[in-house]
Amino acid sequence: MSKHLWGLAAAAVFGVSVLALGARSLHAADTPVSGGSLTWGVETEPATLNPHLNGQDKTKLLLRNVFESLLARTADGGYVPWLATGYKVSDDGKTYTFALRDDVSFSDGQKLDAAAVATNFTRLKDAAYSGSASAGPVSHLAEARAMDAGTVELTLKDTYAPFLDFAAGLEILSPAAFASPNLKAGGPEVAGTGPFILDRYTKGQEIHFVRNPKYNWASPNAAHQGPAYLDEVTYRFLSESSVRIGALSSGQVDLIEGIPGNDAAVFRDDAEFSYQKALNTGTPYSLFLNTTYGPTQDIRVRKALVAAIDVDAVLQSVYRGERTRAWGITSPIDTQFYDAGIERSYGHDPKQANALLDEAGWTGRDAEGLRTKDGQRLSIEVVQAQATVRDQRDVLLQALQAQARQQAGIDLTIAYVDAGTYTDRRATGKFGSIANSNTPTDAIDIELHYLPIDQGGSINYSRAAAPELLAWLRQASATLDHKARFDLYARLQRFAIAEQAYALPLYEPEDQIAAASHVHGVGFRPFKQLPESAYDIWVSR
Repeated sequence: MSKHLWGLAAAAVFGVSVLALGARSLHAADTPVSGGSLTWGVETEPATLNPHLNGQDKTKLLLRNVFESLLARTADGGYVPWLATGYKVSDDGKTYTFALRDDVSFSDGQKLDAAAVATNFTRLKDAAYSGSASAGPVSHLAEARAMDAGTVELTLKDTYAPFLDFAAGLEILSPAAFASPNLKAGGPEVAGTGPFILDRYTKGQEIHFVRNPKYNWASPNAAHQGPAYLDEVTYRFLSESSVRIGALSSGQVDLIEGIPGNDAAVFRDDAEFSYQKALNTGTPYSLFLNTTYGPTQDIRVRKALVAAIDVDAVLQSVYRGERTRAWGITSPIDTQFYDAGIERSYGHDPKQANALLDEAGWTGRDAEGLRTKDGQRLSIEVVQAQATVRDQRDVLLQALQAQARQQAGIDLTIAYVDAGTYTDRRATGKFGSIANSNTPTDAIDIELHYLPIDQGGSINYSRAAAPELLAWLRQASATLDHKARFDLYARLQRFAIAEQAYALPLYEPEDQIAAASHVHGVGFRPFKQLPESAYDIWVSR
């Protein structure tokens, strides 16, 4: 039988109350009021305002004000209606049908219908528009078509189990946006259906949104229905954590995200502020070790680096106990696919690290005490995109660098590069390691990191291409049996991390929010745990 989840019955299928789905709780005496403005200090500026092309997880809290998806996620990974009233999946997993609401409009006045939704999926298949995005889950899409005004059907070339997560979460743009000369950069002319409308954007400074007065189609896991409470919200780009903290403490902004570990107590222990944090889903912040270039081609060198670093001690030193150690290929809050069996199966062992390097022939030492072989220093270059240097990651990398040198004589160098250089280094494969994290959900993120590059592994930083990886991932995506998929991902996790040392997981990315006491309704998305949009926020000045 096909999987039918039509209308609000979808919530009941997952055993949760519609009214309780991820909504931020309010004290009985705190009655929300409409009106007012909010200024939010954020860590990262978007590279593009087009959500289809934006790969920066930290900027999605801005774009979610404007762009919405067919379904919303619940805390347990389930789905509830949003722009769609429900969906069904065919028995063979090749056809996805979404029934749409009939009362939704884009902020440019165009009506949301099946043709508009189909256009979004069809355009994503065009590599000239979407670039590498066309090689991901959308590559499995054969056709997107409007069956009638309120029903869109997506037909796949093959059974692909992660497709629902992709299709349900795709942000829907107004069809008129695709004719805009500024489509790739995004901007006010690229309209969405969200509770706010993008009013202006000043590069390097701020982005400003105003309330969409016609909005009345929030998902059930929002705290209210109808238009947003705030008249307007401004996000100021404050990349330095000390600047954000100072701006909130002095009242220049009402709310900030991205609080370093050693500053959490500044707001957590002060009644004039609120402080919240939440782990993200997706891939932990990790050192991905290149298997095709330099010393890390040798598995003994990769394993030696992993054994040389005391991750727990480094995290305690840098974050003062405010970050969570990572072990595997996905976040522990992703209970659908995280296998805790990986924990403590490998780790800090300087004796083993040095024995492995001796075995690999790195037995010489230079004047600085660093290992050498045939006159060459054992040097591994870690490439970090400048745009993703946040959350004290520069300090973290320096601490790793010191441990690698002290414990095993490994020269871990760090290169912070601009977007163009980063793209080139990734494409050519000329790097020792890339440090990064990612927050797509379900199996999509695992595929992006561990499928061979020529098979769609668009962020396979380790450039791993073992045939086992492809076999396990293809088997997992081709079955709708959840247990079978879990077992396959667990095998892949053990192989990739504990056995082959393709990556050294460091910590689970999390988001932190601190707000002045007059700000209410702040929270996180129920599943991905990224900061939620400003829709439910209200102020009592």
